[in-house]
Order: sequence, then C-alpha cells, then structure tokens
Amino acid sequence: MNQSPETTPPRILFVCLGNICRSPAAEGVFRAMATGRAVEIDSAGTGGWHVGEAPYAPMQQAARARGYDLSGLRARQFVAGDFLRFDLILGMDGENLRAIEGLRPRGNQTPVAPFMRFAPDTGAESVPDPYYTRDFDGALDLVEAASRGLLRALDQEQLASAVSPNWR
Repeated sequence: MNQSPETTPPRILFVCLGNICRSPAAEGVFRAMATGRAVEIDSAGTGGWHVGEAPYAPMQQAARARGYDLSGLRARQFVAGDFLRFDLILGMDGENLRAIEGLRPRGNQTPVAPFMRFAPDTGAESVPDPYYTRDFDGALDLVEAASRGLLRALDQEQLASAVSPNWR
C-alpha cells in the first residue's frame, strides 16, 4: 500500500468501463457498509464517454431499492495519477484490469486486483456489465458480496495480503 494504515486511512478506487454502473454501485455500496470507518472511497471508468454524468438510471433504481443512494456521484475517467492517489485499485473485469495496468507509471507498485477476489464463494471472477446484460440486480448481488469481503479484509487489516500477488 502507498500509505501506512496507521497514518492515513486506506484509499480505495473502484474501476469499471464507463463509471456509470458497476464502479459507482461499488462506491455507493461500500461507502454505506464502511460507515464509521476511516477509509477514502472513489470510483472511475477506463473510458471517458460519460464523464460528468450521474450513474445510469436503471442502476440507480436497483441500488435505491436496496437502500443505496448513487444520485450524488458523477462519472470520471481513470488516469495514471490515480496510482499515486490510491492505495488499492479494484477492477470489475479483466478488460478493466488490463486498461488500468496499461496506464501504470513505471516502477509504481500500487496493488491492482479484481474486485471479486473479495468474494471467492460466489465463484465469479468479474462483475458482468449490466449496461449490456441488463442484470442490475445480479451485478448488485456481486457488488454486495465483494464489498462484504473487502470490509472484512479492511477490518482485519489484511488488504495487502488479500490482493497479493497482483491479479496478473
């Protein structure tokens, strides 16, 4: 991790393709689950098509039905500087992870891992993009499961061991 957990709260970034479905859902779900804990949370997309937009309406509706409010979030694009701003970067699928790694500055060691690594019991390796699958509830099921696992790792101060070795 970039910072010692004793000196600064961990900074976690969730990344998907457009930052309008999966990663804002992960940001909203994990933020709700981590209430009261010292952790910084953000989300981004590997593509810039939706920069400045709110999360996709059907994702907001599915999240709202479960008690998560995504309405205040706005899409932004992942940039190389995020490797310096965050201690852990979690991608929603292999394509996202490859795009993230493609921007890694030479020598940077910030851990990058599949978000679903935190929910091995699901058997899922990725969170399928509901923008295409239309399965917003299924995506939220996976996001909630991985968020619970991430929260356990955070509470047990095992974030580094949970993502080592890196996904690649």
